[in-house]
Amino acid sequence: MNYDAWIGREQRARDTLTPALAARFHATFDLGAPESKLMPQGIHFCLCTPEAPTAMLGKDGHPARDETPASFLPPFPMERRMWASSAIEFRAPLIVGAAIERVSRVVSIRRKEGSSGPLAFVDVAHETNANGTLSVIETQTLVYREAAPPDAPLGPPEPGEARFDKAAWDAHTALTPDPRLLFRYSALTFNTHRIHYDAPYARGVERYRGLVVHGPLTASLLLQLAARELGANALRTFAFRGRSPAIAGDLLHLAMRQGEDGHDLGAFAADGRQVMSASAAV
Repeated sequence: MNYDAWIGREQRARDTLTPALAARFHATFDLGAPESKLMPQGIHFCLCTPEAPTAMLGKDGHPARDETPASFLPPFPMERRMWASSAIEFRAPLIVGAAIERVSRVVSIRRKEGSSGPLAFVDVAHETNANGTLSVIETQTLVYREAAPPDAPLGPPEPGEARFDKAAWDAHTALTPDPRLLFRYSALTFNTHRIHYDAPYARGVERYRGLVVHGPLTASLLLQLAARELGANALRTFAFRGRSPAIAGDLLHLAMRQGEDGHDLGAFAADGRQVMSASAAV
């Protein structure tokens, strides 16, 4: 099937950055009560969230895709969907009470043959406006791949004997994401992908070792590390790429250091396996 007809499709959504959402975001990340109307970078992930009716969800929890003009994303036959990466430009801080409009556009579709079978990549450009001002520009890459065989080994492997070396980084923190954090973030983002809250599905169908930590959740934690070190809303750009799944209940290291053209950031498992790589500029 030719999926070029999906290139250029647009989706518009409106929202309000309410005090209630601000309070829930801060509570989810143990940031304390909001001290001002300026929200931390990363709150845009929680705005203009998907609103597909429950009856229109696929078996994985994502909105079902089909060949109709109403289907924003193409109906690839590959069943597994992952948020592979994002490149973000922060134009202006988001403020509590702001009226939000997001325009999303499919900008490219690529198909290739990977080592595990066919892959499809979709780049979606999001422009988030707050009170009529363009505030966040993000290009998000989604990847689709075939369903895991029912006898595939669970991944990623249990942490090995190696240990993450924080001495190589300028700033570091660590935490253990658990199902409560994942549930709250799913609620903030209205994300119904079952790998984040349905452990039997995550193991039995998608063959993960446990519940999978959301990519934007890990990215938000890295943004908070950057805010701690550089100041609130200090970043002009931030780009991240998922390298390997983070599993709920496993220790997660977050680290940042000065790079050649800005700051390098990363999330790592206890044994040093890289979960996410990122870069930022102020």
